[in-house]
Amino acid sequence: MPFRFLPKQKLALATILYWFLLLYIIAALFFWYIRLQQQSQQMANYKLMELVADDPNYLQKIDAINQEADRKTHQYRGEGATFLLIILVGAVFVFRAVRRQFKVAQQQQNFMMAITHELKTPIAVAKLNLETLQKHKLDEAKQEKLIRMTLQETNRLNTLTNNILISSQLEAGGYKLVRETIDLTEMAAKLVKEFQVRFPDREWNTGIREDIHIIGDPLLIQILINNLLDNAIKYGPKNSAIFLTLEKVSQGTQLTVADQGPGIPDSEKPLVFKRFYRIGNEAVRKTQGTGLGLYLCKKIAADHRGTIQISDNQPSGATFTVQFPNN
Repeated sequence: MPFRFLPKQKLALATILYWFLLLYIIAALFFWYIRLQQQSQQMANYKLMELVADDPNYLQKIDAINQEADRKTHQYRGEGATFLLIILVGAVFVFRAVRRQFKVAQQQQNFMMAITHELKTPIAVAKLNLETLQKHKLDEAKQEKLIRMTLQETNRLNTLTNNILISSQLEAGGYKLVRETIDLTEMAAKLVKEFQVRFPDREWNTGIREDIHIIGDPLLIQILINNLLDNAIKYGPKNSAIFLTLEKVSQGTQLTVADQGPGIPDSEKPLVFKRFYRIGNEAVRKTQGTGLGLYLCKKIAADHRGTIQISDNQPSGATFTVQFPNN
């Protein structure tokens, strides 16, 4: 079996080769400067040796030769410093571009691994459940359970496709935002109720204030709430509580979703909103997802002049707080 470099090994190898070539170029530049300086000094010595001592302009010619040698020295230093600066500036840009390219390639690979799993799983589960219903005469309770499980998987598939389509459209600037009055109270209550039906074993603690409206795109706001709830479901332990509050604050409207999962390390909190970013190793990750959910949440909040922040839930878990400004 041929040996294959892992992405981190490729990045490490590329970094080593890069620094080796950069040091070689800088060393060659210093060698060039030393050789030119030596040649300049040799030429000055040859000119001094050709001078005649009894020449009435002997001292003036010596000064002229030394001044010319000094000018050459300053010229070489200036050229060398300019070349060195250009090399270092170019090296910084190349180094950052190469690392960024490796990271993008790794993110794309992680996305393809995640999307393959995310697409296959709900399709396989839904197919198996439907085949079971077709081949076997089950009692009503079992039928209801299989139908509920199938609906969960189709909802997962629907959420996944929406995230991919909306993400690509928002990234390319092809999505035209709709601005209309949204009854956020009704929307949040409806989405929570749908999740309660899909996940009846979960404990739901909600505090949704009445008569809260915002101006925005209904589809995008629905995707934002769905993604936050879905994220809380994925990372919260089974049978753990999910918290959602919707209220008016002095800055505007505040939506909070919290779970009782492992939480997010402080070092990872600024990164989880990046496109395709997911905590941990994609090859051994157990949680579902593509790394688009939180990216979309931040993008949607920003497109509505809002903000989204992460804080620690007590005693464990993560809390996502979205704030929309007053209309």
